Amino acid sequence: MPPSPLSPPPLFLSSISRSKRFSRGWWRRACGGVLTVGLLVVASGGTLSVAQERQIILPVLAPLTGFVALEGASQRNGALLAVAAAPAGLTVEPVVLDTATQPEIAVNAFNRGLAEAGGAGVALAISAPILGTQMLALLPLAADAGVPLVTVSGTAAITEQDNPWVFRFFPGDAVVKAAQARFTVQELGLTRPALITQTTAYGQSGLAELQAVFARLGVTPVASEAVDTSVKDLRPALQRARAAGADSLILHLHAPSTALAVRQAAAMGLGLPIIAGSAMHQPATAALLEPAELEGVCAETSASPLSGGNAAMVAFTTAYEEAFGAAPDAFAVGQYDAVQAVLTVVAAGADSPAAVRDALASNSFSGLAMTYRSDGTGNMAHSALIVCYDGQSRVPAIVRRYDNPLGPLAPLGSAN
Repeated sequence: MPPSPLSPPPLFLSSISRSKRFSRGWWRRACGGVLTVGLLVVASGGTLSVAQERQIILPVLAPLTGFVALEGASQRNGALLAVAAAPAGLTVEPVVLDTATQPEIAVNAFNRGLAEAGGAGVALAISAPILGTQMLALLPLAADAGVPLVTVSGTAAITEQDNPWVFRFFPGDAVVKAAQARFTVQELGLTRPALITQTTAYGQSGLAELQAVFARLGVTPVASEAVDTSVKDLRPALQRARAAGADSLILHLHAPSTALAVRQAAAMGLGLPIIAGSAMHQPATAALLEPAELEGVCAETSASPLSGGNAAMVAFTTAYEEAFGAAPDAFAVGQYDAVQAVLTVVAAGADSPAAVRDALASNSFSGLAMTYRSDGTGNMAHSALIVCYDGQSRVPAIVRRYDNPLGPLAPLGSAN
């Protein structure tokens, strides 16, 4: 039987607060302190029935401090917007917990969130952190507890563990790195890339995928270098790329390192097109740079809310800016779509963690960024965008969309 599309409800904004304290108490106040029991129409097997209004607690785990704090804050904010837009008849109380950057802290947050939500067998799902090393630590815990994790982590390995409890609502590295390499070679005609990646699990995952796709395209990078997140001077790496005869710079770095590489490349007049990872599409990353420094810089992503698009994306962007006083990015969109998918299946009748897991695995979901559907391993997102800056503003333009870029590669030099 083909998957059925489940569309999220429209945004509901009145219960979003500007408060910095996202705790259970904050949420209760934001909801007016009233948790009532009413009636809910539930779709079951195509037949509408009537059930009691439901109340659930949703743990929201995100790295809000450390080198991925920008991404973590976006992830948290997207989840909170989705909670505020919960389907009619469903009351959701989020419990936000900071996972910082250590796996041990993420494990503690998982256990606390699970307890807050009622424990194993009761917690219907957890909005899980974006950091790959933390996700890898949480996967066995989720399997033991039997609770679905929804995340926007890009690290390829998290859906390669034969774990049926993880669902990724952001294209994994295998997808976005294919788009990044294809755009470089097939659209720009550049065949001598130099790679600069991070030494983290995220960086290692992206490097492996980039090397594989470039090899399939018949391209051998002229240089490849991995840098730690603590490195504050990337000029030596940039100079080595130039000395190797590179015609392009391929970045797969976290946000702070991405901004540093772009700024220093502009300052030294490197003069190479830069095709960066998803960190570069983030408004918070672009804000660290002058528009002129962004000229000739492109990035892969799953969505670019500021670039416009359909009315739903524009409404999401407006709602996000009103709620949080900042511009949204693809991580916020992805986590919004992920939590909306969970709440949609709960509102439709999924009343246990296993039922939520089965519904996520067997349905398709029409989200803001794309239509999501599991590939059988928990990869829900299968499209990627390329965005580019023109040197005049910090808002990139969408220049290319790749649907299923993992398909057979076209001959070198052809489009897609």
